[in-house]
Amino acid sequence: MSVYEHEVKALLSQAGVPVPRGVVIRDLDFAAAGDLAEPLVLKAFGPGLVHKSDAGAVVLGLRAADLAAAAAEMRSRLPDVAGFLVEEQADAGVELIVGAVRDVAFGPVLLAGLGGVWTEALRDTALGLCPISERDARRMLASLRGAPLLHGFRGTPPVDVDALVKLLMTVGGPGGVWERLELGEFELNPVIAGPSGVVAVDARHVPAESGETAADRRTADFLPLFEPKAVAVVGASTTRPNFGNMFLDFYKSAGIPLVAVHPEADEVAGVRAVPSLAHTEVDYALVAVPAGRCPEVVRQAAGVPFVQVMSGGFGEAGRAGLEDELVEAARAAGTRLLGPNCMGVYCPRGRQTFVGGGLGPAGSVALISQSGGLAGEVIKVGEQRGLAFSRVVTVGNAADVTPAELLRWLAKDPETGAVGLYLEDPRDGRELYEALRATDLPVVLLVGGRSGQGRQAAASHTGGMVSDRRIWETVAEQAGAALVSSQDDLIGVLAFFQAHGTRVTEGDGVLVVGPSGGASVLAADAFDAAGVRLDPLPGDVLDELRGLGVAASGNPLEVPVGPLGRAGLVPEVIDVIVRRRPCRDVVAHVNVQAFFTYGNAAEPLYAYTRALAGAQGALPRTRVTLVTRNGECAPTGVEDEVRRIAAEAGIPVYRTMEAASVAITGAVAAGGRYGTA
Repeated sequence: MSVYEHEVKALLSQAGVPVPRGVVIRDLDFAAAGDLAEPLVLKAFGPGLVHKSDAGAVVLGLRAADLAAAAAEMRSRLPDVAGFLVEEQADAGVELIVGAVRDVAFGPVLLAGLGGVWTEALRDTALGLCPISERDARRMLASLRGAPLLHGFRGTPPVDVDALVKLLMTVGGPGGVWERLELGEFELNPVIAGPSGVVAVDARHVPAESGETAADRRTADFLPLFEPKAVAVVGASTTRPNFGNMFLDFYKSAGIPLVAVHPEADEVAGVRAVPSLAHTEVDYALVAVPAGRCPEVVRQAAGVPFVQVMSGGFGEAGRAGLEDELVEAARAAGTRLLGPNCMGVYCPRGRQTFVGGGLGPAGSVALISQSGGLAGEVIKVGEQRGLAFSRVVTVGNAADVTPAELLRWLAKDPETGAVGLYLEDPRDGRELYEALRATDLPVVLLVGGRSGQGRQAAASHTGGMVSDRRIWETVAEQAGAALVSSQDDLIGVLAFFQAHGTRVTEGDGVLVVGPSGGASVLAADAFDAAGVRLDPLPGDVLDELRGLGVAASGNPLEVPVGPLGRAGLVPEVIDVIVRRRPCRDVVAHVNVQAFFTYGNAAEPLYAYTRALAGAQGALPRTRVTLVTRNGECAPTGVEDEVRRIAAEAGIPVYRTMEAASVAITGAVAAGGRYGTA
């Protein structure tokens, strides 16, 4: 049930939020309103009056003498009027909405934007996860399409932005109003901002229906999960090969000590078998039996640190009770549960795998994924493109082990230098957000389902505008993580993190260098779409560039690159520019097709790549990236060799300028923890 507006405003006033002067009237005697300055606003309140404007429970511009008649008319139309609030009418100004709502996954969220009638018409709002910082408050206001209205627009005076920031901090900052309420939904709409400050004209609060429980912050040593001394597989058949048999084959190929669990056989597919997990001495057990049998199997896992349930048919299939039973079985056995409905773990260093085709090289890239299929694709495609993984873990329904818990452990893992996450339902979004903020590793997020319908709210505009997509954008912004929209971009940003490691950069600009033509124009468009600035060339480099035979015209800089060109020209051009103005990133692009249309040998392309590798070595505080446009025109194996040469120098390679721009944007998003001087 809503708290009455005058009660909410009393709380706001105590917190230092300006509200109109007013009085509460329980009957039709309005003598107490005589001290208020006209014009006045009359508002009815009662148990059913949530949206007062829609119900006709608000009248503006009244004189004191008009109050009794207006109140009597309201009471005749509205059945549940408990009383009236009379306030001084605020001066006109920019109308804003400031609200807070408890999101299902991420907890308290602050919203700010254009208010009044514009709230629903324009939906021009910004979000911040509470508690926000002053930087977050100013970012939220600056991101609004209507931000020019705050700074004076077409002759109107600018509003007191500092007072508006103070209001956002009072509501959503540390120790703010959001912490004092049983927060379901809270909304100030409109807040009127003017040159002399702000005033909260209307206020609404709907308490949460039930209390929140604290997150279960159990911590585990996940090393046995990724590097088990021995593995058990439950569910392989002696007569009809199934998923369990497939995993037995994977593990046999990996060479890890292995045991099968079978109620009758002494051997399954050449692997020694025991009747139950109670007869094993392993660190990790994979369970691939029908869902209904899984709790019984897991109850026998005492002494096994980690049990992965591959089987589906639990919460994702509408069987939440069976999933709860599975979690209770794991707790009774004293084991940690991975899944259910997940594929498992991949770790070349620990001979852990859930994919065929052998283990790739051990590296520094970790991945947490709620989808086993997508994780398998990222592993195989990523390794083809040069990624080397430290730890990959699929969590499925995440009924016990959560992405947040894994991220906290990976943040301290000496083998991991960057983390990718694919998520659909974070289970405990607030815990994940806090883990993201706490890690020093660069992180890239790919989120499935964030274009779906936003969460609904019963009483306020605020809740209705907190959608999945916008929440994830806010999480990434405030936590300093890269947010991408495709699997290919997830791989691309991880490749950038892997290639450039902890390279500390100078400058903040991007230089694009490559052959002339429309490609340079399209390159500029790609970076502009990604929000990456391409600064003009320093004016004092033009003569020196002409001496190299380059007619400089701007950035992107057109430089001859091809089978007949001099391989070292581009590195020389880069050196001339960077010596005068440091660049954070240099993107060199080539048209691979030209090397095999106007020539017939891969060596000039290799020579160019080696020259670029030398440039990276000479520029330790600049990140060099190579884009091999039209790479499919090269004979088989050529692209692989180009990638190998580039990888040895720490240069990531992309096929399109769009992919490169997304990767660089991702590095900038992770700037606080990655590659900034």
